Amino acid sequence: MNTVAHTAPAHTSTTSATALRSLGVIRAQGEDAAKFLHSQLTQDFSLLGLSEARLAGFCSAKGRLLASFVGFKRAHDDILLVCGRDVLPATLKRLSMFVLRAKVKLSDATEAFQLWGLSGTDTTARPWSKSDGADGSQTVVLYPAAGRDRALWVAPADVAAPALPVQETAQWDWLDVMSAIAPVSQPIVEAFVPQMLNYESVGGVNFKKGCYPGQEVVARSQFRGTLKRRAYLVSSDAALSVGQDVFHSSDAEQPCGTVAAAAANPAGGWNAIVSMQTQAAADGTLHAGNASGPALSLLPLPYPLLDDI
Repeated sequence: MNTVAHTAPAHTSTTSATALRSLGVIRAQGEDAAKFLHSQLTQDFSLLGLSEARLAGFCSAKGRLLASFVGFKRAHDDILLVCGRDVLPATLKRLSMFVLRAKVKLSDATEAFQLWGLSGTDTTARPWSKSDGADGSQTVVLYPAAGRDRALWVAPADVAAPALPVQETAQWDWLDVMSAIAPVSQPIVEAFVPQMLNYESVGGVNFKKGCYPGQEVVARSQFRGTLKRRAYLVSSDAALSVGQDVFHSSDAEQPCGTVAAAAANPAGGWNAIVSMQTQAAADGTLHAGNASGPALSLLPLPYPLLDDI
């Protein structure tokens, strides 16, 4: 059995580790790092503690998600944003446009850090908590999935990797889908406002903070009771792909939803996170690709949805 070296982090009893090569790191350094990110993302980075992490979105002026991150502070002037490598270059370029005179340096720090996904069965883990290792590593507890607690382990590139059995990427990808928290990837850039992916229900949107790009649209969607699309967890016997249309059996012309994340289920079939009209999810039969395509079955979400206000 292959293993890699590291002491298991606090907060979670891990049993396996997965190298997350599809993820990258944007680093914000400088005395204005937290203030700058606070003004650009859906999350409050000014008040973020050193023992905390957060899900955060970066929106267009129309409130549509351009990227999503797991963000945390290595220090008060040193913040890491973990996101998909496929959206990182464009995201870094766009964020850099707004730096102006802020005392912050943004960089692609992907090569400076290693990222591993840790999964186990300890049910005491608290999502979005962070612990620091003596070796400079940071362990962020993520939302659990399929009965397994999960954590993101980020460490400098020269630190020894976790001393745990290696888990295949496909298994981690499936657990990620089963957490029902879809990251923003290239096929769905600008497809959704945060609530269409349930981000406000898992701590990804702070409605008490100040303005950020798209803030008015995001707030209006929440407070005027106009949330007509939500993210749902589904299963299918057929392969599903990100960006694929989902149809209701009653309408062959217009899709009612879009696959936001998908992965093969180790036990067979596929699971996906679908952002779709709430009415379509409430009744009728759902199909992938077209109105007569593979059937989709709804599964319960692993977290409660917050009501719109």
